[in-house]
Amino acid sequence: MLLWPVQGRAAGAAVMMTAIHRRALVATLGGAAAAALLRPFAAHAQQPAKLPTIGFLNPTSEATNREIIAAFVQRLRELGWIDGSTVKIEYRWADGSTDRLAQIAAELVQLKVNVIVTGGTPAVAAAKQATTVIPIVMNASGDPLGTGLVDSLSHPGGNVTGMSMQNTDIGTKRLELLRETVPGLHRLAILANVDFPDAVIDLHQIQAAATGFGLDVTALEIRRTPDISPALATLKDRADALYVCGDPLVTDNRLRIVTLALGLRLPTIYNFRQHVDAGGLMSYGPSMAALYRRSADIVDKILRGAKPADIPVEQPTTFDLVVNLITAQALGITVPPTIIARATDVIE
Repeated sequence: MLLWPVQGRAAGAAVMMTAIHRRALVATLGGAAAAALLRPFAAHAQQPAKLPTIGFLNPTSEATNREIIAAFVQRLRELGWIDGSTVKIEYRWADGSTDRLAQIAAELVQLKVNVIVTGGTPAVAAAKQATTVIPIVMNASGDPLGTGLVDSLSHPGGNVTGMSMQNTDIGTKRLELLRETVPGLHRLAILANVDFPDAVIDLHQIQAAATGFGLDVTALEIRRTPDISPALATLKDRADALYVCGDPLVTDNRLRIVTLALGLRLPTIYNFRQHVDAGGLMSYGPSMAALYRRSADIVDKILRGAKPADIPVEQPTTFDLVVNLITAQALGITVPPTIIARATDVIE
C-alpha cells in the first residue's frame, strides 16, 4: 500500500497500524510466505516513474540526419536530459514522403509524448493537426506566420514555437554566391518541389532575384522522385548553373541530383551541406546542427514547465557556406579566393 503524506494524528496512527499489521502478518505466516504475499506491493512501490518523452519527427531519413541527431542529443545531455536515463526519445522518419507525416504525427500523439520536435512546414502542420495540446518545437519552417502555424513570431499563442526561416534574403545571398563563383552565368535553372510550401517560397524569391540580376530563368517543377531525371534532362545546353530549392524530396535524392548535374556540367548551389558532401559544388544556409542545438534549449524549457505560446519564434543566427573544390575541378571552375575565405568548410 502506498500512503501519501497527510496532516494530523489520524495519518500517523494509520501508518503505525499498517506497520503493526505487516509485522503481525510476517509472524503469523512465516518469513518466506509473507515475503511472497507482500512482493507485489513492493514491486509496485519500486516501479520507476515514466520518463518524459520527446517525439522526434523528421520528414527525411535517419541516414541523412546523423549530424543533427548528434547535435540535438549532445545539447540535451549538457542540459541534463540523457536518453534512456532522464528522458526518452522516440524517433520517427518519413523518408522524404510527406504522405506519411500525418500518420507518424498521430502515432506520436498516441504515445503521449511530452513534446514533438520536427522541421519543415508540412511536418509541423501535420503535428499541429494531430494535437493542439502537446507542445511542438519546429525547425526551419519557411513561413510559420503566413501558413498559420503561429499567431505571431513574438507571441506564438498556440502549441507551436521554435525556429523560423522567414529570412527573405537567404536565397538572394545564395544566388549572389553562385554568380560570384560562375562569372559567365546568364541562364539560371531552378529545381523545386512545388508540393513543398517552403520550396515554393524559395522558388518565387529566386525567380524575382534572378530577374533583377538580368538572368534568364528556367523553373523545373517536380513533385516525386520519378520527376527529377526528366526535368534535369531538359536542361541540356539550356542553362549555365542550377539552383536547387531545399526540401525532403531533393535531400533524399541528393546523390541522383548531384550525378545528373555533373553529367550536364552544371555548377549547382544547394540549401544544405549534405548535397555538397554528396558531390555538389556549394551550399549556403543555416547550420542545421546549430538549429537543433537551439531546439534542445527550447525543449528543455518546455520540459521544465514553459509554455510554447510564451516562447518567441527565433531566426537562425549561424550559417554555413560549404564549397567542394573536387567538384569545382571536375567542372573546370576556379573558385574565387573571396569565396574560399568566407567558407565555413572546404572539401578538397
